[in-house]
Amino acid sequence: MQGLHLTADLVGCPIQLPQMTDAAALRRTCLDAVRAAGLQPVGELFHRFAPHPAVAGPAGVTGVVLLAESHLAVHTWPERSGVTLDVYVCNLGEDNSVRAEALLQALLDAFQPTRQAVQRLQRGVETEP
Repeated sequence: MQGLHLTADLVGCPIQLPQMTDAAALRRTCLDAVRAAGLQPVGELFHRFAPHPAVAGPAGVTGVVLLAESHLAVHTWPERSGVTLDVYVCNLGEDNSVRAEALLQALLDAFQPTRQAVQRLQRGVETEP
Protein backbone atom coordinates (compact mmCIF):
# COMPACT_ATOMS: atom_id res chain seq x y z
CA MET A 1 0.00 0.00 0.00
CA GLN A 2 2.98 2.34 -0.13
CA GLY A 3 2.85 5.06 -2.77
CA LEU A 4 3.30 8.67 -3.76
CA HIS A 5 0.31 10.95 -4.33
CA LEU A 6 0.99 14.20 -6.18
CA THR A 7 -1.55 16.94 -6.72
CA ALA A 8 -1.10 20.21 -8.51
CA ASP A 9 -3.22 23.30 -8.96
CA LEU A 10 -2.21 25.27 -12.05
CA VAL A 11 -3.18 28.82 -12.95
CA GLY A 12 -2.35 30.98 -15.93
CA CYS A 13 -2.55 28.10 -18.41
CA PRO A 14 -3.00 29.39 -21.99
CA ILE A 15 -6.61 28.68 -22.91
CA GLN A 16 -5.71 28.33 -26.59
CA LEU A 17 -3.88 25.06 -25.82
CA PRO A 18 -5.98 22.30 -27.42
CA GLN A 19 -5.84 20.11 -24.31
CA MET A 20 -7.67 22.81 -22.34
CA THR A 21 -10.95 22.31 -24.25
CA ASP A 22 -10.66 19.26 -26.50
CA ALA A 23 -11.07 15.76 -25.05
CA ALA A 24 -9.07 14.08 -27.83
CA ALA A 25 -6.17 16.51 -27.35
CA LEU A 26 -6.23 16.01 -23.57
CA ARG A 27 -6.24 12.24 -24.12
CA ARG A 28 -3.15 12.45 -26.36
CA THR A 29 -1.37 14.74 -23.90
CA CYS A 30 -2.09 12.43 -20.96
CA LEU A 31 -1.27 9.15 -22.68
CA ASP A 32 1.95 10.54 -24.18
CA ALA A 33 3.01 11.77 -20.72
CA VAL A 34 2.10 8.45 -19.06
CA ARG A 35 4.11 6.42 -21.56
CA ALA A 36 7.07 8.82 -21.50
CA ALA A 37 7.16 8.45 -17.69
CA GLY A 38 7.37 4.66 -18.06
CA LEU A 39 3.94 3.97 -16.56
CA GLN A 40 1.36 1.54 -17.95
CA PRO A 41 -2.14 2.73 -18.91
CA VAL A 42 -4.86 0.08 -18.47
CA GLY A 43 -8.01 2.16 -19.00
CA GLU A 44 -9.19 5.71 -19.69
CA LEU A 45 -12.15 8.05 -19.87
CA PHE A 46 -12.23 11.63 -21.17
CA HIS A 47 -15.24 13.97 -21.17
CA ARG A 48 -15.78 17.47 -22.56
CA PHE A 49 -18.38 19.46 -20.70
CA ALA A 50 -21.09 21.49 -22.43
CA PRO A 51 -20.71 25.25 -22.02
CA HIS A 52 -22.49 26.59 -18.97
CA PRO A 53 -24.94 29.41 -19.75
CA ALA A 54 -23.65 31.52 -16.85
CA VAL A 55 -19.99 31.26 -17.89
CA ALA A 56 -18.52 32.95 -20.95
CA GLY A 57 -16.10 30.98 -23.11
CA PRO A 58 -15.40 27.33 -23.78
CA ALA A 59 -16.06 24.54 -21.31
CA GLY A 60 -13.43 22.33 -19.75
CA VAL A 61 -12.47 18.70 -20.01
CA THR A 62 -11.95 15.96 -17.44
CA GLY A 63 -9.79 12.94 -18.07
CA VAL A 64 -8.83 9.88 -16.09
CA VAL A 65 -6.20 7.32 -16.98
CA LEU A 66 -6.17 4.15 -14.91
CA LEU A 67 -2.63 2.93 -14.50
CA ALA A 68 -1.32 -0.48 -13.59
CA GLU A 69 0.45 1.55 -10.90
CA SER A 70 -2.74 3.51 -9.90
CA HIS A 71 -4.18 6.63 -11.66
CA LEU A 72 -3.94 10.06 -13.29
CA ALA A 73 -6.82 12.56 -13.20
CA VAL A 74 -6.88 15.92 -14.99
CA HIS A 75 -9.54 18.63 -14.86
CA THR A 76 -9.30 21.76 -17.03
CA TRP A 77 -10.99 25.05 -16.23
CA PRO A 78 -10.49 27.25 -19.32
CA GLU A 79 -12.80 29.94 -17.93
CA ARG A 80 -10.26 30.32 -15.10
CA SER A 81 -7.11 29.44 -17.10
CA GLY A 82 -6.67 26.63 -14.61
CA VAL A 83 -5.98 22.92 -14.39
CA THR A 84 -5.99 20.48 -11.48
CA LEU A 85 -3.82 17.36 -11.62
CA ASP A 86 -3.86 14.22 -9.51
CA VAL A 87 -1.13 11.59 -9.93
CA TYR A 88 -1.02 8.56 -7.66
CA VAL A 89 1.34 5.63 -7.99
CA CYS A 90 1.66 2.67 -5.69
CA ASN A 91 5.02 1.12 -5.01
CA LEU A 92 4.18 -2.58 -4.97
CA GLY A 93 7.24 -4.43 -6.18
CA GLU A 94 9.26 -1.30 -6.96
CA ASP A 95 9.41 2.41 -6.14
CA ASN A 96 7.51 4.32 -8.85
CA SER A 97 8.10 7.76 -7.30
CA VAL A 98 10.51 8.88 -10.02
CA ARG A 99 7.95 7.92 -12.67
CA ALA A 100 5.21 9.85 -10.83
CA GLU A 101 7.41 12.95 -10.68
CA ALA A 102 8.24 12.58 -14.39
CA LEU A 103 4.54 12.32 -15.26
CA LEU A 104 3.72 15.40 -13.23
CA GLN A 105 6.56 17.36 -14.83
CA ALA A 106 5.46 16.37 -18.35
CA LEU A 107 1.96 17.66 -17.58
CA LEU A 108 3.30 20.89 -16.07
CA ASP A 109 5.30 21.39 -19.27
CA ALA A 110 2.23 20.65 -21.41
CA PHE A 111 -0.07 23.12 -19.62
CA GLN A 112 2.50 25.94 -19.25
CA PRO A 113 1.11 27.48 -16.05
CA THR A 114 2.32 30.86 -14.83
CA ARG A 115 1.83 29.64 -11.24
CA GLN A 116 1.50 26.23 -9.67
CA ALA A 117 1.03 24.70 -6.25
CA VAL A 118 2.25 21.12 -5.96
CA GLN A 119 1.61 18.82 -3.00
CA ARG A 120 3.42 15.57 -2.34
CA LEU A 121 2.00 12.98 0.02
CA GLN A 122 3.61 9.67 0.92
CA ARG A 123 0.71 7.20 1.18
CA GLY A 124 0.32 3.91 2.94
CA VAL A 125 0.66 2.12 6.20
CA GLU A 126 3.30 -0.47 6.90
CA THR A 127 1.63 -3.86 7.17
CA GLU A 128 2.83 -7.28 8.09
CA PRO A 129 3.01 -9.74 5.15
